[in-house]
Amino acid sequence: MQIFILAFLASLIATLLIIRYQHLHAHFTADHDLNGVQKFHSTVVPRVGGVGVVCAMLACLLWLGYKAPNEFKPFGLLLIAASPAFIGGLVEDCTKRVGVLARLGLTMLAAALGFWLLKAGINRLDIPLVDSAMRFWIIALIFTMVAVGGVVNAVNIIDGYNGLASMVSIMMLAALGYVGFQLGDPLIWKSALAMMGGILGFFVWNYPRGLIFLGDGGAYLIGFMIAELSVLLVARHPQVSPWFPLLVVMYPVFETLFSIYRRAILRGTSAGMPDAAHMHQLIYKRLVRWAVGSKHAGEKTTRNAMTSPYLWLLCSFAVLPAVLFWDNRLMLQIFVLVFVILYVVLYRRLVRFNAPRWLLVRKPADKK
Repeated sequence: MQIFILAFLASLIATLLIIRYQHLHAHFTADHDLNGVQKFHSTVVPRVGGVGVVCAMLACLLWLGYKAPNEFKPFGLLLIAASPAFIGGLVEDCTKRVGVLARLGLTMLAAALGFWLLKAGINRLDIPLVDSAMRFWIIALIFTMVAVGGVVNAVNIIDGYNGLASMVSIMMLAALGYVGFQLGDPLIWKSALAMMGGILGFFVWNYPRGLIFLGDGGAYLIGFMIAELSVLLVARHPQVSPWFPLLVVMYPVFETLFSIYRRAILRGTSAGMPDAAHMHQLIYKRLVRWAVGSKHAGEKTTRNAMTSPYLWLLCSFAVLPAVLFWDNRLMLQIFVLVFVILYVVLYRRLVRFNAPRWLLVRKPADKK
């Protein structure tokens, strides 16, 4: 628990300093685009919240060097592996000039570093014919790079509203850390705790007022850590089915896959073309915006914050069964299918604006 508290305090203070002195760096670090198709904030906001999370992880690295020297090296190697993903995202946050393919390549490079430094490779999927092919290291490496890169970008895609990606990530890391603790793997559960503390320190300033955003650097760092801990958990513990981490990350991963299908197959456009039709954007437009209909900046921030709890609830439908049945492959596969069906049904109803009653937000009564 000490590592969680340390990470929380380090991130809390570092993020506060970034906000307090934003006038010194806002020209480079702030999000000035308020009218983009995926923009739902009304003021200029710094988007380098990932720096606070990195400060938390570095503080934990120093703490481990003092308290548990034998855990210092693997924790440090994990952070080294994560650095290409974080740096690429941070440079994009500051320059807006790092392309999508370049960032994807950097996340895949990070996965390759993890494969080499930590032996974090996906060598089984619990699918017999596929598992036979995965015995060849080059195939395992390629699959690991694609899978990790996919999860990293999936976390970035859901980073659309105050508190959304951060709380969802805390939930997913808690699931990974719990199983790592059950299996007696300190690298996994301590890394998960450190990340949870670091993200929570950022969350305090991000939700509900949106004083700072994660940015690509923060989202890529968090996504990589979730993906890498998932790979390590399966690689180091044969009793863990690959379907466990898949179910844990099912919300952002299926959001990404469904978006690719929707854009490339249904609309015939580029899969990377931004739009405003993600699940979280539909919830904002269909359920929340009409309930708080004013265009006042303060109420726009309120609508932004009111959107995230819906997605926290949706994510819980994947994370909770994963924790309960982490060592039961059949149940994990069943709940993967259940989540896919739930997501598609909700999406269709939101598109048709026929949402279930329990999802609707009542309009606030007029003040007299």
